[in-house]
Order: sequence, then C-alpha cells, then structure tokens
Amino acid sequence: TRFIGLKCTECAPLESFLAMASALDKVKAAIRSITDFPKPGIMFRDVTTLLLEPAAFQACVDLFAERYQGQNIDAIVACESRGFIFGAPLALKLGVPFVPLRKPGKLPGKTIGVDFKTEYSTDRFEMHVDALKAGQNVVVIDDLIATGGTLEASCRLVEEVGASVVECGCVIELPALRGREKLPNRRVYTMIEFDGE
Repeated sequence: TRFIGLKCTECAPLESFLAMASALDKVKAAIRSITDFPKPGIMFRDVTTLLLEPAAFQACVDLFAERYQGQNIDAIVACESRGFIFGAPLALKLGVPFVPLRKPGKLPGKTIGVDFKTEYSTDRFEMHVDALKAGQNVVVIDDLIATGGTLEASCRLVEEVGASVVECGCVIELPALRGREKLPNRRVYTMIEFDGE
C-alpha cells in the first residue's frame, strides 16, 4: 500500500512533508476493512471508523483544504452519502457553498439528474437546477474511487449546468478497479490506496 497524497514536489519543506506523512498514516490506520460486504468477494473499506478518530477525520479535512485553498474554488460538490461527510466540512473551511448530489426524490426543488452504473448497481444522482451557476469552478468530493462511475456521473451533472470540474478528490482509491480509466481527462486526487477490490 502506498500513499497517493504524498508528493515530495508538492511539499518542499521537510517539516511539511513529514507532517503530511503523519496525517496520512493516521487516516489509513483509522479505516476498517470488512470482507464480503456488501456482497461476497468485496473487501469494503469502512470510513465510519475514521469518523470515530477526531484526529484522523480532521487530518482528512485539513489535507483537502490545504490542497484547494487559493485555487479559486467556487463550490464543493459531494456525492451521496459518504461524500457529504468530507465535502461539507471542507466547504466550510474554504468558505464556499456546499452542493449535495442526492439519490432520486430526495431534493424538494426543481432538479436535473444523470443515470450511472456502479460496481454494485445502476443508480441516479440529482441536483437542484439553481445549486450551481455557469462558469463556476468546483471540486467533486467522495470518500472513495472504485470503478469511477460515481465520480464520472457527478462530473457530467456539474457540467450540464455549465460549471467546471477542477478536480475530483477522494480519501481512498482502489486501483485494482481502474476507476481512473473512466475519468481519462480529469484531475483526480486521492490520499491513500488499498490493494484489492
């Protein structure tokens, strides 16, 4: 297992490099792995245990914020539901709006939507039509990138209203599922990798 967020060229001073390494260690150590969930053969990476460790949870939010501070981000968009856990505090820290992408029928106002496939099922995301404006720069946040379907659909939905996706950010990446292949022309940032599915 290696740490994706750890890039020496992005953290010039040794102190910053070591601080990031320490933060990523906390994040990885706090994530529980559960076999055969939600179906046989799947190794589920459970971020709920990370939420029980305030230092690890804070490290996630801080690492995202350090990455996007000063990048002219206009809004944080997050995927239902675990993306909300990281996206909402990040939006607050950056001082920008938070836009939730919800499953069908969960938003009360007029919506637009997009259908997509995940590793488990076919699904749909919806967003209020007035949540974003054309020309806004957004970051899409989720807890994990697996097959890439969720993030790809999220980006399509954002761009349907004329906003631009600066980057997709996730805590975890499962490279064996090759999710980046569904996002070939997009910037994707992940903090840590886990081997296997």
